[in-house]
Amino acid sequence: MSMAIETPEAIETHELSKRYRRVSALTECTVTVPQGRVCALVGPNGAGKTTLLRMLAGLASPTSGTASVLGGAPRQDPTFLSEVGFLAQEIPMYRRLSAEDHIRIGTHLNQRWDASLAHTRLAELRIPLDQPVGTLSGGQRAQVALALTLAKRPRLLLLDEPFAALDPLARQNFLATLTSAVTDAAGRLTLVLSSHLVTDLERVCDHIILLAGSRVQIYGDIAALLTEHKVLVGPDRDTVPIGQTHRVVHTMATGGRSTRLVRLDGPVTDPAYQAEDVTLEELVLAYMGAGEASAAKHLTTVGEES
Repeated sequence: MSMAIETPEAIETHELSKRYRRVSALTECTVTVPQGRVCALVGPNGAGKTTLLRMLAGLASPTSGTASVLGGAPRQDPTFLSEVGFLAQEIPMYRRLSAEDHIRIGTHLNQRWDASLAHTRLAELRIPLDQPVGTLSGGQRAQVALALTLAKRPRLLLLDEPFAALDPLARQNFLATLTSAVTDAAGRLTLVLSSHLVTDLERVCDHIILLAGSRVQIYGDIAALLTEHKVLVGPDRDTVPIGQTHRVVHTMATGGRSTRLVRLDGPVTDPAYQAEDVTLEELVLAYMGAGEASAAKHLTTVGEES
């Protein structure tokens, strides 16, 4: 009988925390991302998304806890860095240099540099190679940066708010390039994509990490999480009976009726409530609200104690 070979998680963290003096940027983050997945990293501003990405890329050290990336600790050495591509929100490039100049530089700085891949992607997008990148449009600069990052042939790609300055058409083209890269990699590329644009993430992602109040609120396979959650519509009354069986994430009541997003732990037996499917946007907003409320309560308690 053949034995299945277990592959390590692309990302695995355990109680990963980062503090800057008295401010907690990330608190006890425990998540996993399987290899070959496209993971959405979502949360409000200040939730810890950039902090997590920087620690995974080896650009920041944790205050406590551990992180494993592609089977080893994030670190600043050539072997690790050759496996990871990180694209920061500000899209750092030399504005006076052309895309061709950046491709030549990459040849000297990366172990598995694929210049032909960068040339092909930029040619398909009709982006000029000889023009200073500072003179390109925001969408074109983002595509150049992505082409350069993919030319590393990384096994893990970390993207921090790549859509922030892009118009809808540029976002569509950027997503198409990402989808093509993931398809071409045939499971060898793991992608973590930070963004506020849930509708765009829903098109390409199959995994999610949701941060709020510097803590992980929920993570896992998107399809499974949507199945585990339901919107219960029914009378506005005591939620204790529902809460004894299911986790009530968010409640909204109007005119004697209530809408509750719950994480199920069994069937809904109360006939007064109608169970409806939940969208990814509803799931994200509910957990973001719950996480921010929890963080505000904690801060109030701390303030009272001090």
